Amino acid sequence: MFRLLTAVLILASGLAVAVGAKAETQEVNIYSARHYDTDLELYDRFTEQTGISVNLIEGGSDELIARLEREGKQSPADILVTVDAGRLWRAEEKGLFSPVRSEVLESRIPAHLRHPEGLWFGLSKRARIIIYNKEMGRPEKLETYDDLADPVHKGEICMRSSSNIYNISLLASLIEHEGQEAAENWAKGVMANLAQQPQGNDTSNIKAVAAGECRISVVNTYYIGRMLGSDDAADVAVAEKVGLIFPNQNDRGTHVNISGAGVMKYAPNRENAIKFIEFLTGDWAQNAFTQLNHEYTAVPGAMKTSPVKGTGPFKEDAINASALGENQAEAVRIFDRAGWQ
Repeated sequence: MFRLLTAVLILASGLAVAVGAKAETQEVNIYSARHYDTDLELYDRFTEQTGISVNLIEGGSDELIARLEREGKQSPADILVTVDAGRLWRAEEKGLFSPVRSEVLESRIPAHLRHPEGLWFGLSKRARIIIYNKEMGRPEKLETYDDLADPVHKGEICMRSSSNIYNISLLASLIEHEGQEAAENWAKGVMANLAQQPQGNDTSNIKAVAAGECRISVVNTYYIGRMLGSDDAADVAVAEKVGLIFPNQNDRGTHVNISGAGVMKYAPNRENAIKFIEFLTGDWAQNAFTQLNHEYTAVPGAMKTSPVKGTGPFKEDAINASALGENQAEAVRIFDRAGWQ
């Protein structure tokens, strides 16, 4: 279906194929923590339009960041692509990115979805929303993230581990808006309302809510979109059993996080790297994120259809995504003090 990439280098089980040391003028080397086959279509289209071949290494975010640190000036990487602003911040703290000035990127990507100094740019979005069991009915007093800590929901909530970057970033946003003391009270309140110990992932928590094992959970929208758009009737049936709440619509808006990319400090193909990130902000690429992987577009007005069936526009939290990284360490400490494993 897709043209063969010049090289697809996959990090798996500690095995890797090394990229050739010599940089070519018509290639771009991408280290990506996005593990979606649908992204191959983006690479293919970029090569068709520009003649620039894509060389790809895939791995976990922390694994790729550690690899880039080891490689240093000898790294062949031009771009790091990862999910969650917290992980972009980790790479930023290691000094891995080089600032980029681009009229295309600065005009198309809203300021709150890119680094203030151009170290990285958000390319797609996921909203972290509240879900509930439809059969049990929509819970009362559940319009905001703060409401999750209300004792009225005691014994009703399923959540994943505090070590999960999505939860860390959500708490980091609460720190930014409400301060450390309020954020800690929230974490303790949610812990007191859990139906079971923190566990699983977003998909398993969707299934737990659908099965009535708990009434409420917090998940990223793209997991719901994926299940609703699945060819597996069982997945669709599960997703249809949960209702969706986009929190804080009457004040700051729903927390969103991003997939994003930055150009490496020692990129051998810097101009090609900038061209690739600019390509990903075009309308075709933006809608590919929506249609192929159920994400929201980062570029306002680019999205043709909602990535989650049955939902429309919503008010999103407009704090700069860099705050999610800056507050990350404090969020981890708060989770630890709250006993959130």
